Amino acid sequence: MNKIIVILFLLISGILSAQNANDLFENANTLYKEGKYQQAIEIYEQIENKKEVSSELYYNLGNAFYKLNKVASSIYNYEKALQLDPLNEDAQNNLIIANRLTLDRIEELPKSVFQKINENIFQKLTYNSWAVITILLSFLAATLFLLFYFSYTPSKKRLFFSTSILSFLTLILSLVITFTQYNQTTNTVEAIVFAEEIEVKNAPTSDANEVFTLHEGTKVNILDTVDNWKKIKLIDGKIGWALANNLKEL
Repeated sequence: MNKIIVILFLLISGILSAQNANDLFENANTLYKEGKYQQAIEIYEQIENKKEVSSELYYNLGNAFYKLNKVASSIYNYEKALQLDPLNEDAQNNLIIANRLTLDRIEELPKSVFQKINENIFQKLTYNSWAVITILLSFLAATLFLLFYFSYTPSKKRLFFSTSILSFLTLILSLVITFTQYNQTTNTVEAIVFAEEIEVKNAPTSDANEVFTLHEGTKVNILDTVDNWKKIKLIDGKIGWALANNLKEL
């Protein structure tokens, strides 16, 4: 009996929390429409602190920061929106616009055919979405195999055999993509430069030589951490060390 009461309490608490988050979201949207961007940001961040995050929340946060000309914060939140929903076209478009306000112009290294396919097709979905596709394909492949096994008509057996083989091959491909996307997501750590300008060193010490400078809003990959230094890599292949408090991890 006590367990049932606890479960009911948790369910009611979850419903009330979600309703409260929705109310806050609507209030923040109203403030944004009224041009009260800082107040809207404060409410959006309240929702974020409640862990009631979504792609729409980060997208709206990015818009509010953009209106206040806070380049790094707007880019950071558009990137967070795309992490949760890579197909969020509004976030994609606004991120392109926000990136135009950054001072650094870094040319990306040429990509291989596989990298282009991975970026333009496979990365359009999260690894969770690919996992769902894999599960659906496994059910489809199993169903087609059972239909082949229990069919007596030669034409139907050939049809179900061919389609089941195709389904199993597609299942294996989707499984490989799922694991690839998962490993890439968990092993890739990105960050946004939040300081107006930072010096990137050739070693994790303050007296090391400066190799290049970066400015607010630039995205970097984090490769390693030593004390309060982060080893970073740019899309053009340059590598160096930057102070951790100048970066905000995505």
